Amino acid sequence: MLEFLRALRGRDPAGYAKCVARIRRLVELGYELRRPEADALCDGIRELRATRGHVHYRILYFFSGRDVAVLAHALTKEAGVPRADVERAIQRRDAFRTTPEAHTAYREVSDGEE
Repeated sequence: MLEFLRALRGRDPAGYAKCVARIRRLVELGYELRRPEADALCDGIRELRATRGHVHYRILYFFSGRDVAVLAHALTKEAGVPRADVERAIQRRDAFRTTPEAHTAYREVSDGEE
């Protein structure tokens, strides 16, 4: 996720800002975040939805307990979210559940991050 956001910031700063805004809304609203900002996919995997022009960014995430949202995967899409990307998020969720400390980055994404 951090690599995706860092690369996005370099190639599309406005798209990066939209993604960060969605992440902040997720922090604020958690389970209450709904369409058009977020949507459920399957098996507990959800998506944050950010669009800039004709580019659709999706950040796949899941909840761990009541208060923790884990950002698992990100992509740029044209049509629906490919099943392979959802499967990748499911694998990352399962790995997180097994050893959360090995799959956690304690960093906050900011507008000025490099």
